[in-house]
Amino acid sequence: MTPHHAPVLLLVDDETPVLNALHRVVHRHFGARLEVASTTSPAEARRWAAHRPFAVVMSDLRMPAYDGLRLLGEVARLQPHAALLLLTGAADLDTALRAVNQVGVFRYLTKPWQDEELVAHLQAALDHSQTLQQQALAADAWASEHGQMSAQEAERHRLEALDPGITKVQWGPGGEVLMPALTTATAPATAPAIAPSLAPSPPPRKARSPGHP
Repeated sequence: MTPHHAPVLLLVDDETPVLNALHRVVHRHFGARLEVASTTSPAEARRWAAHRPFAVVMSDLRMPAYDGLRLLGEVARLQPHAALLLLTGAADLDTALRAVNQVGVFRYLTKPWQDEELVAHLQAALDHSQTLQQQALAADAWASEHGQMSAQEAERHRLEALDPGITKVQWGPGGEVLMPALTTATAPATAPAIAPSLAPSPPPRKARSPGHP
């Protein structure tokens, strides 16, 4: 989490009423101290995680075409300092053990939840995320001091922890972000775009006088 901004919680559940209920609990107990982003699409959540830092990510387990453990595993690879919470409709010890041992899930909650329990888990996850980030920064600082990591590499790790993907951005000489060139253009299905031919145009035909074929 950044020192001057509220940490961000990402909620992922394919049921909109569940997301709305989670939003109400979070806003009632945390207010402006915690920013909330939510989506019913695990694929969208994965895209967000590639570009935006989250302190805590809470995902439902059973979602169409996308298992919650798969999503959290991908988030863990993208953001190792995020605390992961799994939400499910039934207590399943085998799933809980797999979530903790294979994915690194911090806590496992069942529906329906008790608001006090949910708030306690979220607060613990926020503290855990901050601890992970501080430990990583301390490890990088130690490695840099002992010659095992350059100062530039340590700074890159610090920036990535604060803002995933920031070190992969190409910057211009004036500090502007350089966007990759567009290789294809997408047009609406009702009006498909037709790319002009890049081959040279044939020479114009000479006019023929009447009576000649």
